[in-house]
Amino acid sequence: PGPRMESLPEAVLIRILASIPAVDLVLACRLVCCQWKNLVDGTALWILKCQQEGFAGAESQENTENWQNFYFLSKKRKNLIRNPCGEDDLQHWGEVENGGDGWKIEELPGDFGKEFPSEEVHKYFVTSYEWCRKAQVIDLRAEGYWEELMDTTQPKIVVRDWYAGRSDASCLYELCVKLLSENEDVLAEYKSETVAIPQDNDANWTEISHTFSNYGPGVRFVRFEHGGQDTLFWKGWYGVRVTNSSVTVEP
Repeated sequence: PGPRMESLPEAVLIRILASIPAVDLVLACRLVCCQWKNLVDGTALWILKCQQEGFAGAESQENTENWQNFYFLSKKRKNLIRNPCGEDDLQHWGEVENGGDGWKIEELPGDFGKEFPSEEVHKYFVTSYEWCRKAQVIDLRAEGYWEELMDTTQPKIVVRDWYAGRSDASCLYELCVKLLSENEDVLAEYKSETVAIPQDNDANWTEISHTFSNYGPGVRFVRFEHGGQDTLFWKGWYGVRVTNSSVTVEP
């Protein structure tokens, strides 16, 4: 018989374990013996897995305290906003306020508009002559972000949105994002100023962003709301345009 696994040098054993899916490492491999538990709970194995999958970049994340959490957060990172660009009409958007003629989805660049900076975005939502608002509530546990992670590690929650006016009309834009508890109490909030876009603007797309950090324990939901209106009160859809909204949980 060949040499037993426990007789292998630790560096070799780490390389073998690094080829195993992360969930299996945590749920199965760490239960095999004390040596494997120590390796799975240690740093070297997760640094290697991060390097193998391109999560540890040139900055090398020297300040990373928990490489296992860093790996899982990097692996899971995705946009938690569903239908951010109107490809599915208003599906997944709730608490919709349809002022004036209501929300409409249009193809980029639209009348008196500009192309979006990313070629992957093809549509946008546009508001009317009275306030139009829409919201999404993200259930973090349902998305795989467990309670201990949110309460102890408190990973960054990064919010982004893009807005633009049409060059022949003036409009208003607002963004409000809240971090909510189990009972939907507000634990942290970001609210933009009311952005006023003048008539005869350049119609360029503008990104707005905010990062929540050190927000305390208990966050279970993220409520994202944005909207606006045209300020010339023209019938139709001359208000602010929004697209490519995102909420990401990051290490």
